[in-house]
Amino acid sequence: MAKEDLILIHAPSVYDFRKEFLFYGPVSDLVPSTPVFEMYPFGFMTIAAQLHKEGYRVRILNLASMMLNDRKLDVEALLSKLQADVFGIDLHWLPHAQGSLAIAEILKRQHPGSKILFGGYSSTYYQKELIQYPQADLVMRGDSTEVPVSQLMDAIQNGKSLEKVQNLTWKEKGKVYENPMSFMPEDLDYLEIDYGWIIRSVIRHRDLEGNKPFKDWDRYPLTVAFTVRGCYQQCAVCGGSCSAMNGFLQKKRAAFRSPEKVAQDIYDIQTYLKAPTFVVGDIRQGGMGYAERLMAEAKKLGVDNHLVLELFTPANEEFFSLVSHSVPSYSIEFSPDSHSQEVRNALGRQFDTGSMEKSVEHALENDCSRFDLFFMIGLPKQDKQSALVSARYSKKLYSLVKNDRRLFVFTSPLAPFLDPGSYAFENADEVGYKLFARTLEEHRARLTSPSWKYVLSYETKWMTRDDIVDASYDAADILNQVRSECGLIEPEELAMRMERTTMARNMMREIDIAMAIKGAGKKRNAFDLLRQKGEELMDSTICQKRDLEWESSSIFKSVPRAMLGLARSKRRKRSPKA
Repeated sequence: MAKEDLILIHAPSVYDFRKEFLFYGPVSDLVPSTPVFEMYPFGFMTIAAQLHKEGYRVRILNLASMMLNDRKLDVEALLSKLQADVFGIDLHWLPHAQGSLAIAEILKRQHPGSKILFGGYSSTYYQKELIQYPQADLVMRGDSTEVPVSQLMDAIQNGKSLEKVQNLTWKEKGKVYENPMSFMPEDLDYLEIDYGWIIRSVIRHRDLEGNKPFKDWDRYPLTVAFTVRGCYQQCAVCGGSCSAMNGFLQKKRAAFRSPEKVAQDIYDIQTYLKAPTFVVGDIRQGGMGYAERLMAEAKKLGVDNHLVLELFTPANEEFFSLVSHSVPSYSIEFSPDSHSQEVRNALGRQFDTGSMEKSVEHALENDCSRFDLFFMIGLPKQDKQSALVSARYSKKLYSLVKNDRRLFVFTSPLAPFLDPGSYAFENADEVGYKLFARTLEEHRARLTSPSWKYVLSYETKWMTRDDIVDASYDAADILNQVRSECGLIEPEELAMRMERTTMARNMMREIDIAMAIKGAGKKRNAFDLLRQKGEELMDSTICQKRDLEWESSSIFKSVPRAMLGLARSKRRKRSPKA
């Protein structure tokens, strides 16, 4: 293989998940990726595009997706053939702690002359611990690292000292150095986001699998446009919240991309792909004026890809009317997390139930294609009964909109780990959490536990881990029954979903029994017998993952559009005005 300057590698949650017995359960039911969490961060694309513009050779390798789609893939043989000055590995969220460190260890063993670079939220939070691992040479801190990574590549390739590389933690001859975290841009307009780069990379390397953002992206392409890095919301359990931003990320304010540039990003995407575009960040965070400018520019440019918009708080009818009159097709994602205002207040979600209900009604009255609403389990001041009432409350929501099929209500456990840096993690006793893992190593070790109950790094004053597990399955059954009663799913579909949760409950009991077996050999044999059952229940444990999908065509139907987009991009770059 040709040598690259930088290869960005996305590892699976656990290496090697194909050999370990792991019953992931429902912790990834509400994201496009599988429980292997194979979706790589958008920062891979922005870093790659920045370096490509400066003449560096960069490649993205989604190893997790490749391992999912080829169960016989020889990972060590593949990694041994790679050549790069630097291998970059994301440790953005903690579910990748085991896999990222394991892949880094293999790379360091096979390529001792190359540098291993970590980056992401979790890398930043745990930078002092992470740099002590023998396979970690460099840690890039912060949520905007395109420029510092460019500085790093320049220093490495030209034999310069690393002392002036912003945001970098590094070690040399066993000594650790921590450079100032001084690159914190006030806005994101410095980013030149080149969506054609990924297509050119696929062609150059003849590798669609390694570039795919997640396992089924070729069947169901989903694209992303960012409005902001940082957040003004104070959600107690979120590692990207305001308190986390002001804490370990050392940011005083969120950094926005101008609405005109976001609209241009969305338009540029549709020149290559006819696919839904998820707009990350509530577009009202920058003020209603920001949203109005974004929608006006989208309308002016003729954006026609389906937009998926986030709400962090309820929106009024004026907002939905604005969106409806600006773009031909849109959906809404909203996570009130609980029906209970007391629980929401404890979580930091300061809005009333009535305004939440009105948001659903106003959206559907203003041509919203679908409205996804999410409840979570494992929250402050939420007991088991409250979690189940949230599921039952969905019937009221459906009745308010006359059982409109465009409304989708989901429920899921909060997450496998409580986010480090979040207010709840830093003040667990005050918020009502009991933590089973604090350090990076403690989280890494939990990931190879046999079931998601044992992976959970927390329980609350109101629910034990067993309660969280039981409530997750019970709430799923209630929600499916509600959807059946409202005529939204057929009896056969209800029976299938109920059977899956029954199978999942039985699997959890069998794992508990196996965990109690004395003797490593007997215990291993018991888990070997459970392996096939666990794999059959890997996806869509308590909801149908395809319920989450927006209407989209296969990536291969966009090939002519992508080729035309590349040709136009080449002409623009050659133009004297470009």
